[in-house]
Amino acid sequence: MPESQTIERARRDKREVKSPSTQAGEFVREEFHHIREGKHGARSSKQAIAIGLSKARRAGVNLSAPRTGSAKIQRQAKRDSARGQSKAVQSPAPKRSRATLTALQHEGRNAGSHRAISRQVHRSAMNRSGAARSASAQKAAAPRKAKP
Repeated sequence: MPESQTIERARRDKREVKSPSTQAGEFVREEFHHIREGKHGARSSKQAIAIGLSKARRAGVNLSAPRTGSAKIQRQAKRDSARGQSKAVQSPAPKRSRATLTALQHEGRNAGSHRAISRQVHRSAMNRSGAARSASAQKAAAPRKAKP
């Protein structure tokens, strides 16, 4: 279950008409904080990001399923999104929830380190074209240019 502060940050991003990926970033950020404070670990930075995105979908962030990835992952993402869009509140099964947390507690804590995250971000950026990277950099710089 995401923390109330995280949900509030995501809602504020939504009110400010920021993209769904920015809203979901709050949940990913929370996941990295959990790893750093020792609540649990993760096998890799990718896994930590995936957990955060799943939580975001379940919390109602309008994130689409990934374009790449296995059919199983896409099905699960669609299921998470459907759960987030429905008004019915379902509490997770306690036994399943405990099992997941216990499994994550056996994983290492390096996935949350600054070095692991920066390596993941760099790898992810290298998969994008130069034009796409340039466009997002210009988009990020636009508000700074607009300020007097």
